[in-house]
Amino acid sequence: MAEREIYLDNAATTKPHPAVVEAMTRALTQEFGNPSSLHHKGLAAERLVKDAREAVARTLDVAPEEIVFTSGGTESNTLAIRGVARLSKGRHIVTTAVEHSSVLTPIRRLAEEGYEVTELPVDGEGRVSPDRLAQALRADTILASVMAVNNELGTVQPLEAIGRVILGHAAGGRPVYFHVDAVQAWGKIPLRPKAWGVDLMSISGHKVHGPKGAGALYVRKGVRLAPLLGGGDQEGGIRPGTENVPGIAGLGAAASLLGADLSDVAGRMTDLRDRLRRAIAAIPEVRINTPDRGAAPHILNASFPGVRGETLLHRLEMDGIYTSTGSACHSHDPKPSHVLLAIGLPPDLCTSSLRFSLNRFTTSDEIDAAAAVVARAVADLRTLVR
Repeated sequence: MAEREIYLDNAATTKPHPAVVEAMTRALTQEFGNPSSLHHKGLAAERLVKDAREAVARTLDVAPEEIVFTSGGTESNTLAIRGVARLSKGRHIVTTAVEHSSVLTPIRRLAEEGYEVTELPVDGEGRVSPDRLAQALRADTILASVMAVNNELGTVQPLEAIGRVILGHAAGGRPVYFHVDAVQAWGKIPLRPKAWGVDLMSISGHKVHGPKGAGALYVRKGVRLAPLLGGGDQEGGIRPGTENVPGIAGLGAAASLLGADLSDVAGRMTDLRDRLRRAIAAIPEVRINTPDRGAAPHILNASFPGVRGETLLHRLEMDGIYTSTGSACHSHDPKPSHVLLAIGLPPDLCTSSLRFSLNRFTTSDEIDAAAAVVARAVADLRTLVR
């Protein structure tokens, strides 16, 4: 075991903040009632849920009643996609080739049920063209789903421009719901769903030092969704079942940490990411896959020709450096990343890639130490394979 650990896999998950742990502990040990109960314990639990809803809503500048609590990003995405499809007459959906599997999988399953799906290509930085999206919209299009920040590259999509395209299409009497997977964007870049014309937006707690198993879906007032489950009237009947009060309390605590200092936090992370970028780029033959501009502040993806990404990952792990070969949801899939293939990388560069992801507490000392270890590890592994 290494003497020092440096965790650079924060796009996969983050360490829960002490304030989150405290909020969850209180919900588990003191305010443990059912929020639907009418006695004091129930009302106290209901208050925790209400406070968390308000905290999450503030981060998106939306009304609390537009927040639906879920078990995380995957459920939020599935609820948005299938919830729209079940109540819409049209049978056409538009998305991009670089979406997270929690978006692509439910959409492709709808395709198996007879829906038509258009997966838009992206440019070499992983960005979709609003003009291409405009050309893809049809009279029977019911949903366009475009992520805010790509989980492997960090690429930020032009959501404001896309929102204008969709609203323009709707002005012709053909409304299209606009869904955004903002799991990697929440707490990293400003999110303004109302200003961008977004109808549905998914977020997850464990990407921002909150708990696993707790997330939310923003549902614009007036948008109707078919629930995935049958049961009670919790969460407006959209997500029935007794609320996960400890998880929701932890999510609310995490949301409260995302205060007015977002620009300062993002600026500091950007500086550290760029510091790491310069150090990694100095390694011979390395290809940086994350865009120079228009990228979230916490993700850096790079390919190391001549070295398998998984081999490098475990070599770094021996020195206490934790990274990722891509999406954590596909860490055991030997196939090249669909995201890297979509931006035009050949399979050998896809399989030699690593993703480094920071958090708001990452230090410059950690970045410098990790970069030095990466450089040595790459040199050592190349010596072995050549």
